[in-house]
Amino acid sequence: MYRHQLQLLENWLQKKNRKPLIIRGARQVGKSTLVELFAQRSEMVLQNVNLERFPELNDVFATKDPDKIMAQIEFLPGMPETNDDLLLFLDEIQSVPEAIPALRYFYEDKPKLPVVSAGSLLEFALSEHQFSMPVGRVQYLHMGPMTFSEFLLAVGEDRLAKLIMTYQYGDSIPDIANKRLLELLRSYYFVGGMPEAVQVFAETKSYREVSDVHNSIIDTYRDDFPKYGGSRNLNRMLNVFNFAARNVGAKVKYSNISAQDQSATLKKDLELLMMARVISKVVHSHCSGLPLQADMEEKVFKLLFLDVGLMNAISGLNWRVISQLDEMKLINEGTMAEQFIGQHLQGILSDTPNRELTYWLREGRALNAEVDFVIGLQGQILPIEVKAGATGSMKSLHQFMGEKGGDLAIRFDASLPGEFEVNTTIRRGNESKPVKYRLLSLPIYLVERLDEVISSQA
Repeated sequence: MYRHQLQLLENWLQKKNRKPLIIRGARQVGKSTLVELFAQRSEMVLQNVNLERFPELNDVFATKDPDKIMAQIEFLPGMPETNDDLLLFLDEIQSVPEAIPALRYFYEDKPKLPVVSAGSLLEFALSEHQFSMPVGRVQYLHMGPMTFSEFLLAVGEDRLAKLIMTYQYGDSIPDIANKRLLELLRSYYFVGGMPEAVQVFAETKSYREVSDVHNSIIDTYRDDFPKYGGSRNLNRMLNVFNFAARNVGAKVKYSNISAQDQSATLKKDLELLMMARVISKVVHSHCSGLPLQADMEEKVFKLLFLDVGLMNAISGLNWRVISQLDEMKLINEGTMAEQFIGQHLQGILSDTPNRELTYWLREGRALNAEVDFVIGLQGQILPIEVKAGATGSMKSLHQFMGEKGGDLAIRFDASLPGEFEVNTTIRRGNESKPVKYRLLSLPIYLVERLDEVISSQA
C-alpha cells in the first residue's frame, strides 16, 4: 500500500551527504513494510536484518567496524550478498543496542551504502542508553498511521485521494465528491489507519474482520507492557491505556484515572505509553509567541491516542453506532473528529523541530474557554477549532483571537470550504472589546492540505 513517506525516502536516497536513517513510530504502523516497498520501487537489493532474531550480533556491532559487521551479516540465513545496489535495513534495532552508535561509523566509513533502521520500542533504548549517540550522524523519520488520503488509495478511491492530495485553496469541490468523502471518512473513523486493518478492509469490506484486526493489535500493545518498565503493575498500566483511549480531548486529572494510585505513579505510566508512541500529549500553551512549546504549562494537558480506529475499538464504538451518526453528530459528538484532526496534525508537524501539539485553555468562574489545537505553521500562530455550526457560536475562538490579537483562524467541519470575516465582541473584565479576524472553514477531510492552504495565504 502506498505511503507518502516513500517520497521522503526517495529524497533521502538522492542526498549527497546522506546519513543513516532511523524510522521512529509505534508498533505496526508500517515501518518495515515501508522499507520493503521502497527497496522494491527503487530496484534495490534489500538486506533485511531483524535484530530481534539475532541478539548475538550485539558484540559484532560493538566492534564499530562496518566491514566486519557486513561480513557477519552476509552469513545470516537467506541474506543476499553485498553489492552496489544494496539497501541495508536494521529492523527492531533496539534489540541490539550497540547497533545504534555503530550507525555513525557506517556514515563515516561507508557513505555510499544506504542504511535504514527502525524499532517499535526504540524510544526505550534511546532513553536508557549508556553509549555515545551518533548525534549529527543520523537522520530521523517519524511515522504514524495511514492518513485519510492513503486510506482512499488503499480502498481504490484514487480520484478522491487525488482531489485531497492536489487541493489548492479556492478549488471547488463537487457536491457528489464531498458527500462520498464524508461517507468514506465515516469508514475511516471505524477502520483507522493501521495498515493491517486498512488492508483487510480493502480486501474484504468487512467491518467484523477489521474488528478482529483491531483486537489483535490492541492485544499486542498490551503484551508489550512488561517491556516498558519491568516491575510495573500491569493491571494499572491497562487501566491507564484504556483511560487514554476513552478520554481523548479531555483535560487529564490523575484522580480521574485512579483514585487509589499516586499522581507520580500514573504520570510515569503515561510517560511510558508515550515513549511507546501509543499515546501523545496535547499541552496547554499560553500562546504568547513562537515557538508555542516555549510557553507551555506542562501540568495542563489532554491526550491523543495513536489511531482513531483503535481508539473507537477500545471505547466500544462499533460500526453500527458510527454508521447511524448523521454528519453533524459525527463532527460534534464524542472525540472522533478531534482525534482524526490531531493525528493528521502530528503528521504535518512530524519533520519540524517543534512537533509537540498544543492547545489553549482558560479556566475561570464564568469565562471558561478552550481552543482544540493551536499550532505554529508558516510562521503564524494558528488556532484550530473542530466543530460545525454558525461562526457566532464559536465563543472560545473569539476569546482567543481577542486576547492574542491574531488575524487568521481555522475551523474544520462538515461544510465545503469557505472564508468569513468575523466581527464580534468579547468581554474583558467589565468591558466589551471588538474582535475582527478571518476564519477559514475547511471540510475535515482536507486537514492534510492545511500547510499548503496556509502557504497560499501568505
